[in-house]
Amino acid sequence: MSVQDVLKQIKDEDVKYVDFRFTDTRGKEQHVTVPTSVVDEDTFKEGKMFDGSSVAGWKGINESDMILMPEAESAVLDPFFQDKTLNIRCDIVEPSNMQGYERDPRSIAKRAEEYLKETGIGDTAFFGPENEFFVFDDVRFSNEPRGAFYEVDSKEAYWNSEKPYEEGNMAHRPGLKGGYFPVPPVDSLHDLRAAMCQSSEAMGCPTEVHHHEVATGGQCEIGTIFNTLVRKADEVQIFKYAVHNTAHMYGKTATFMPKPIVGDNGSGMHVHQSIFKDGQNTFAGDGYGGLSETALYYIGGIFKHAKAINAFANASTNSYKRLVPGFEAPILLAYSARNRSASCRIPYVMNPKGRRIEIRFPDSTANPYLAFTAMLMAGLDGIKNKIHPGDAADEDLYELPASEQAKIPQVAAGLDYALDALDKDREFLLAGGVFTDSAIDGYLELKQEEVDALRINTHPIEFLHSYSC
Repeated sequence: MSVQDVLKQIKDEDVKYVDFRFTDTRGKEQHVTVPTSVVDEDTFKEGKMFDGSSVAGWKGINESDMILMPEAESAVLDPFFQDKTLNIRCDIVEPSNMQGYERDPRSIAKRAEEYLKETGIGDTAFFGPENEFFVFDDVRFSNEPRGAFYEVDSKEAYWNSEKPYEEGNMAHRPGLKGGYFPVPPVDSLHDLRAAMCQSSEAMGCPTEVHHHEVATGGQCEIGTIFNTLVRKADEVQIFKYAVHNTAHMYGKTATFMPKPIVGDNGSGMHVHQSIFKDGQNTFAGDGYGGLSETALYYIGGIFKHAKAINAFANASTNSYKRLVPGFEAPILLAYSARNRSASCRIPYVMNPKGRRIEIRFPDSTANPYLAFTAMLMAGLDGIKNKIHPGDAADEDLYELPASEQAKIPQVAAGLDYALDALDKDREFLLAGGVFTDSAIDGYLELKQEEVDALRINTHPIEFLHSYSC
């Protein structure tokens, strides 16, 4: 969509507001809204000034003026606002040089796409994430000096089988790890997911599949069509917005938190990836799983830098409650065709154009722009330096004896470990000026605050272990 197309749509459809959208370092979407009466061609050339010091981890008050630069082709109507509103995604631009801000996640992702072309390895990187999430009926939590607690509830959760309801208890529920793939009424969220798909599609994020996931208590997955790196990161933000707001309209609450329920499967974001050059899939070949040597080197780069990638791809302390043995967690850095116990799966496809790899350890606490970029940069480093990932692992890795599992490299054990790994292993991200040291340092500082907050707050489990000592 061109600037003229956007202005025509505003006039023809009597759009009342334009909502400028951008993503902060943590990955949360932010917005500034203006009436359409102040939007013209110059808006798309000059942008919209805003206070960058109000965004955590960005500017100081002494250099806070920054520019939201709207991208006309990203414009979509928002299906949730009462007044007709057009959402337009923005890059963050420095007024001093009119370049993308070094800490702006979307600008970082755009630099990664340019760097890919500069290497000559390819011209397009495709990403296809699978964002899993939970839908709850009630969520309560508190963290005060006098005490802390959390509690989640879902009418379809197995623990409510004995609960009396005014309208009666209908009893059809998925058990622990029993949510994959029963039909309704056991799957109680089919219609809600369909509404989420429609909302997402209306905003330009097409759906591929939707279904209940493994866990009880409302775990779901909606698969969306792959796209190029920046566009897919945009679509992840659109998708999460659609899921959150559709659930809210239905009187429910959705969360992409990786591990909200203890003792059942957590929610991940498996990310399918491939690189094309001149319209040809560079990952297709006659090697293992139909992969090329380029694809294997890409996997090798991912494995080499996996712990640093964790800092972006598993960006919360809660992420590492999911990355534990026993819940189909992809913690072992191995690759295999069709084997879902490996952290890198080679999906079976008939057409070589669809040949790709699937990295299974990320989750949706990730800032998609930063996580996709980190994986691409690691993969490119693997290709440039011919880092082979070793032999494939076709056995069920979950069933290996502990002594054998210990021989296989693993992802980081916690966010603090991941941040330390990123601090020490950052050179691959600095290539081509994609990331800067300042951007990485700012990210580390923000995330260390989360680590410290968990470290200094008493947890209920500590009373169980220590109160009667």
